Amino acid sequence: MNEFEDKDISNEMASEPETPGTGDQHKTIHLSGMYESWFLDYASYVILERAVPDIKDGLKPVQRRILHAMKNLDDGRYNKVANIIGHTMQFHPHGDASIGDALVQLGQKELLIDMQGNWGNVLTGDRAAAPRYIEARLSKFANEVVFNPKTTEWKASYDGRNKEPVTLPVKFPLLLAQGVEGIAVGLASKIMPHNFNELIDASIHILRGKDFELYPDFLSGGLADVSKYNDGLRGGRIRVRAKIKQEDKKTLVITEIPFGTTTNSLIDSVVAANDKGKIKIKKIDDNTAENVEIIVHLSPGVSPDQTIDALYAFTNCEVSISPNACIIDAEKPRFIGVREILKINTEHTVSLLKAELEIRKEELMEQWHFSSLEKIFIQERIYRDIEECETWEEVIAAIFKGLKPFVKNFHRKITEEDVVRLTEIRIKRISKYNSFKADELIKGIEE
Repeated sequence: MNEFEDKDISNEMASEPETPGTGDQHKTIHLSGMYESWFLDYASYVILERAVPDIKDGLKPVQRRILHAMKNLDDGRYNKVANIIGHTMQFHPHGDASIGDALVQLGQKELLIDMQGNWGNVLTGDRAAAPRYIEARLSKFANEVVFNPKTTEWKASYDGRNKEPVTLPVKFPLLLAQGVEGIAVGLASKIMPHNFNELIDASIHILRGKDFELYPDFLSGGLADVSKYNDGLRGGRIRVRAKIKQEDKKTLVITEIPFGTTTNSLIDSVVAANDKGKIKIKKIDDNTAENVEIIVHLSPGVSPDQTIDALYAFTNCEVSISPNACIIDAEKPRFIGVREILKINTEHTVSLLKAELEIRKEELMEQWHFSSLEKIFIQERIYRDIEECETWEEVIAAIFKGLKPFVKNFHRKITEEDVVRLTEIRIKRISKYNSFKADELIKGIEE
């Protein structure tokens, strides 16, 4: 170090102000407290905003935002998935890759999204084509049971430029129909998919106060042992087996595979078991297309029955699944069984249907109110009372005076806004007013 460098450093050190009262002591920052609070904030964010579904609509935030974006784009025609991803990025701040993967997974569940193009294959594990090549639109089922802006609670998006739903008003136990798997910080959620019709039947049993049983059902088929399901809670276990049939003494055919496996992973496990000497096969062919078809050719002299037993014992022809039903309820994670989830979903559906009926009733009441006002205004020729009025205030007062004898017939108080609407009726409508049709309309609203 030369003398100039030494001098500059000395001057800088001399010019640094000392902390009052500390002298030469350095200020101590405790990292432990900072780590604790920051880690808790991060863990809470991952649990609430990324990995675990909400009990009300059964969706993770990215799934909810995808469906909301698709509803905004919906005109009945297919949209490029790349376009859907771009629109979803207005609400989801985590990049296009995570949105694309979540959209494909939603589509592969064959419930909410109507797909066109190569969306991959859940049986073989083949990936979907690039987003620019495939298209999607909301299914009729999704449009019917997932959306209603009148019963939706809204919040600002992450950048404040848009609004997004807090939860979607889903009138169906979507969480249990689709299933979910998510890993957060300190906890995970794994809820099995269930049969559509069985969920509806079980919901009806809940409404009638009857007991019910509910077990998983898998799109990939297979045979399941649910004796230790434990209502989908931690500690439960499901054993799922592939469906294997003997074609002849030298050939076995696998027609259904366990949940969570693919034909590729299953074949790899069979080849590995053969290499280890656990089973003896000649070769294995995968003819899977729309349905699973894996042909296992046996070596000469090998027993088909013993080979089937060995396939279940040493390969992915049998897997064990550990469910872990975790959901977000009132901004907090909860571990509850699938029966309790269905009860909450059913009660929520009833409340949504009731809210929709209340809103519809209020709309009809308003329609009846103004239709009745209009009828009185025209039939009683109240509009003639305003011919001599010189100011707007006199016009309003004259109409109020003309309506006064009929006030007792209305369900609510007549407001100035109602009167202003009457003044906006066109002369053409007054001249062609049909009292009989008006009575029929009012009667229809009352019914």
